[in-house]
This record gives sequence, C-alpha cells and structure tokens, in this order.
Amino acid sequence: MTDAPNAAPAPKPGILDIAPYVGGKGAIAGFAEPMKLSSNENALGAGEKAREAYAAALKNIHVYPDGRATKLREAVAAHHGLEPERLIFGNGSDEVFALLNQAYLSAGDNIVAGQYGFLAYRISAKACGAEVKLAAEPNMKLEVEAILDQVDERTKIVYVSNPSNPTGSWNSGEEIRRLHAALPAHVILVVDEAYAEFVVEPDWETSFGLAREASNIVVTRTFSKIHGLGGLRIGFGYAPLAIEQAVDRIRLPFNVSVPGLDAATAALSDEAHQKASRDLVLDWRPRMTQAIRGFGFEVFPSAGNFILIRFAEGKRNAAAANDYLNAKGIIVRPVGGYGLPDCLRVTIGTEDQNRAVIDALSEFAAS
Repeated sequence: MTDAPNAAPAPKPGILDIAPYVGGKGAIAGFAEPMKLSSNENALGAGEKAREAYAAALKNIHVYPDGRATKLREAVAAHHGLEPERLIFGNGSDEVFALLNQAYLSAGDNIVAGQYGFLAYRISAKACGAEVKLAAEPNMKLEVEAILDQVDERTKIVYVSNPSNPTGSWNSGEEIRRLHAALPAHVILVVDEAYAEFVVEPDWETSFGLAREASNIVVTRTFSKIHGLGGLRIGFGYAPLAIEQAVDRIRLPFNVSVPGLDAATAALSDEAHQKASRDLVLDWRPRMTQAIRGFGFEVFPSAGNFILIRFAEGKRNAAAANDYLNAKGIIVRPVGGYGLPDCLRVTIGTEDQNRAVIDALSEFAAS
C-alpha cells in the first residue's frame, strides 16, 4: 500500500494526549541572576566532597560507567542498611518509575496515585498505554481509603509520595502499613521518599523496613534534594529481588554517568553537608510558614524542603503574586498543572532568599 503524499509518521495512540512535564522556570527577563526557588533544589548546592569527586571523574569520562553502579550500590546499601542486590539505580528516581511502569504495565492496565501526586508517575504510565486513576485529596493529603476505592483488577501499581510534592503533606507509618495490607498481592506499592531527609514529624516512618519483608513494595530515594545533585540525575529504588531482576532486563546498559556515580558515592559520606542542608530547611520552613500566614495567606503544613501557599481570589490571587515576585527577581512555582491554580510552591532557600520572599509577600499583601 502506498502512503498518501503528505503522510507523516504518527506516534502510537495516546502519546499526543500526554501533557509534557514542565519544570520550574529558571530565568526572568531583566535579571542576570534571579532567585530560583521553583524546583526544590538544595539551596546550599552540592557538598564539597561531591564536587571534588565530580572534578576527579573528568579524567574518566571517556570510559563507559559501571552498568551495575557497584561502588554506589555498596555505599547506598551501607548507608541505609539495605541489601545491595535489591537496589535499582536510575537517571533520577523518575527513571526508576518509568522502568517499573515499562516492566509491569500493559495497555488496559492502570496505576493509582493521589490527586496531587508527582506528575512523572502519570507520564510514563500513559506512555505504556495504561490508565491513570487519581484518588481525591480533599484535605491536600493522600487518604488510604480513597486510594483503595480506585484499585481494581487491572491495577498494577499504586504510587504514594511520602512526603508529597507539591502539597508537602505526609502519611504516617501506620497509614502506609494499612494501605499495603489492603492491596492485592499482584499490586506493587511504590513509596516515593524523595524528601525523606527533611521530615521531623514523629508519626512518619521510612518504608525501607516494611519493604524488606514484602514481595510487592518498592521504596525510592533521590540524590537531588538533600545531596544537591539534581543536575547529575541520580536516584534509586529498593525493591524485592524479583522486581529488581525484571527491571534490570530493560534498564539501558549505562543509564547513570561516571561523574554522577562518583559524586553520589562521595555525597553519602558528607554528613556535614547533609546536616547543614537539613538544618537550613528545619530552621526556615516554620519561620516562613508563620510569617506568610501572618500576611493573611494560607500555608499548608510541609515535611519537604518547600512550602505551598494558597492565595485568595480577586486582585491578590496566585497569578498576581507570582508576577509580583518575578518583578522582584524571585522565581517560584505555579502549580496549576497539578490542579492547584490558586497556589504557589516556594522552595526553602538561603537566609537572604527567604527574607526576600517574606519581604516581597508582605508588600504584595499590603498592596
């Protein structure tokens, strides 16, 4: 059969229906170095040990990386008390989600996530031809019963962000255990703990312990937040051996770079940088929350390195606030793509950056 003269290659059904991910912007016209508080990056950057390891790796960038990430695998296992053979490494934890979706989802299957769960879960699931079912979060927090109500015989993966981005909410250890206990054995529970190091709430627990004994739990972490290596794209998942082996069959051979592997390995031993990064957030997160609430805006409780602010309708709405901050050289994150057009997400920055945000929102509230 001959194609029509103007025919063009067409992607498979459903691809063009996927809304592409849009990250936080990094530039404002008129400002050479704006304050970028739109992507939940570590305000202190990478630690000295990671930077030194990155620089030292330059002599080896002509060599393919170790596909099994052996040194980093052993370092992560020792740091978190995990079995090294059960670790999956990816180009950010985003790739771990994509690999899980690719390995376990077929057309007609579905994933279940919270209404405000990380958009990356949905994108790769839809690319596999799967349906995305969202559980309502009326209180800006994932509810166990709402998730379970969405699970059916075609559900293959349930995603939980704990803590959640962009809301900052978290689920207790008891809630995660209750959710897992109620899921069918064929459903994988993925617990995304990207912001785990910033949590101080006493009812929160890492799911590493629960995953150790289960055949259907994967826990993911990232080096982008506490370690400040967002630009190197390093993430990992702790999975049952059978899941790790399935994913390893489709993982691209050299999916993590030489400098990334070396910098991430060094970052794990830089306890001083981890403490400084954590202390900055734990100091300023409540201070910013209290100050901005004092201006009459709603700030949701957060366990991450960011806060979510809800603005009123009318002239002091989120779009106007975003424009006002931009005019001051401050970039924050509108979250209309998450269904929160009345909110802005603000990363906890350095002391000077945080004070600038507080001053700008004070002026905006009074304007």
